[in-house]
Amino acid sequence: MNAPLNHPLPLLDLDVLRTFVAIAETGSFTTAANAVFRTPSAVSMQIKKLEDILGRSVFARDARSVTLTTDGEMLLGYARRLLSINREVVSKFIIPDIVGVVRLGSPDDYGERVLPHVLKRFAQSHPSIAVDVTIDQSVNLRRRMDDRALDITLLTNSYKTSAVGAEVLLTEPIVWAGAKGGCAHLREPLPVSLWEEGCAWRAGALEALGREGRNYRIAYMSAHTAGQRAAIMADLAVAPLPKSFLGDEMVSLGARDGMPDIGTYNLAMVVAPDASAPVKAVADHIRATFELFRETGKF
Repeated sequence: MNAPLNHPLPLLDLDVLRTFVAIAETGSFTTAANAVFRTPSAVSMQIKKLEDILGRSVFARDARSVTLTTDGEMLLGYARRLLSINREVVSKFIIPDIVGVVRLGSPDDYGERVLPHVLKRFAQSHPSIAVDVTIDQSVNLRRRMDDRALDITLLTNSYKTSAVGAEVLLTEPIVWAGAKGGCAHLREPLPVSLWEEGCAWRAGALEALGREGRNYRIAYMSAHTAGQRAAIMADLAVAPLPKSFLGDEMVSLGARDGMPDIGTYNLAMVVAPDASAPVKAVADHIRATFELFRETGKF
């Protein structure tokens, strides 16, 4: 229902908009409830209140999924802008005006998939800190940290090893990724797509194949995630990937498909011991990002 012109328009609650955005991004009331630290019933009440104010349905619900309506899609853009403006305004008053440049290192996979989202959110709350990113293999990033060429770096490590002074952010399974409906895993010898030497996923995959005595050939090798995904999607090869990296067109291949268990890997963070205030701010933001991922499964 439209408000009469002689009455002020109702104000939207930013807390409710935050919940709305969380549901839109996760596709789940339950997952969003965990992200905003509320019960599912409280989240449902917030959305009902929002829909009552707007007089429109913002979500289409069924037993298996939650999707945005046309009005919901329109609201999502406005909600994100309002929340961004709120963060910018509040940060000017309650967050110290930290200024500086932070040199951050990351493996290619996380640099492509995770960092853009992380740094976008960080820039909203810390606009005076510039983050310079270096993408490289973990072994080279560790060397750059030792040479003081980086302030922070993310590293991927085998579950059997850990970098000295590293803080583990995430431990998850490595799985064999194949194209949905593909047959690469049925070929002999097994066509495998791998990263270059020094990759923890590569080491775990080759160890698993050797342990099972599986005959294989390296059919595709690339130092970039995009190349690995291209090989998988074209059904040219299977590849070891973190479980969370599987896309909609990929499947996890296991024992029933004749593929050996690879195990897990660690994503760790190393921070310079003499970290400045800007470096500490970036490190804290990365920790918070992965804490949220562990709770919700979403970056």
